[in-house]
Amino acid sequence: MNVGRRWPGLATTVWAVGYLGFGLVCVGTDTALLSQGLLPPGVLGWIAVVLGTVSVPVAGAATVLGPRPMLRVLLWILAGAAAMSAFSLLMDVLGLLLGQPVDSWPTALGHALAAVGAVLLAITAQGNRAGTGAVEPATAAGTDLPAAANGSVHGIAIVGTLSFLPYITMKMIWSAGGSFAGVTGAELEAISARNGASGLWLILQRWGLDPTVLLAGLGIFLLWGLVRPWGLTFPRWTPVLNGRRVPRWLPLTPALVGAATLLPYGAIGLGYATLVATDVVSIRAGDFPTPEDALLATWVGMIAFCGYGLALAAAANSYRRRTVQARPPRQSTPVP
Repeated sequence: MNVGRRWPGLATTVWAVGYLGFGLVCVGTDTALLSQGLLPPGVLGWIAVVLGTVSVPVAGAATVLGPRPMLRVLLWILAGAAAMSAFSLLMDVLGLLLGQPVDSWPTALGHALAAVGAVLLAITAQGNRAGTGAVEPATAAGTDLPAAANGSVHGIAIVGTLSFLPYITMKMIWSAGGSFAGVTGAELEAISARNGASGLWLILQRWGLDPTVLLAGLGIFLLWGLVRPWGLTFPRWTPVLNGRRVPRWLPLTPALVGAATLLPYGAIGLGYATLVATDVVSIRAGDFPTPEDALLATWVGMIAFCGYGLALAAAANSYRRRTVQARPPRQSTPVP
């Protein structure tokens, strides 16, 4: 196996060692990593230690032996675990873009490291098959790129879009000054200010523009760009770039980060809401008048995140397969 084929495994091994070190530092210094109330703060440090410890030998073996079937399974399992550990990275990034301070810098660093690990583990698991998968035959006019995703992916995209509508409706009610789940728009603004919202965030709220609704709109735009032909080439209204191919990394990077963040976050949240609804665990009222109001808002948010995250993952995979460039097999240089 040459160096070109070994680099994913080598990079993943280096990441695993670093992530293990990060977890050991957090545990050794009693640094609490926040998990949105879903897990005790000290647990995430130990999760990083375990994930890093297991990933080091698995990634090392994949580097030496290649992604054999059993190693491939283990790598995908570890990639899923890393993605779940990065579940609120997107919230950290979007908050920073809107001037919001992160709740905990060690936690944000842990999310970023876990996201990097999820990508590296997935690349290593995919092995030498990247770039050789079948692509859909339909091509966009004037290009050699596939025109659009198939019907099943379109259906998933529709479900993902619809899952966001209750969330957007809830936010728009608050932005208009109405009441939902026992909280009025004015009360929400006061809560945001008390929780340290940035000036830009508060200004947009006062203008009746909830920042999360704007971000949801951008997310839906990204989702449909991944499944429709206009996501393959820049549209006519874009200056200079119109008609040019969209670089694959441009939509795939936010799509993969979003899917790796929102899908686990929404799935865990839905599981938690189900446990609350069945009286297995309790939920704090928090900023809501009653626990029942808090549960209602939780259902709305987690259905949106889980549904959209699932659709984004499916759309990103379709886009990746439809735009992959097949690579010729490597020619071995004969030894004189």
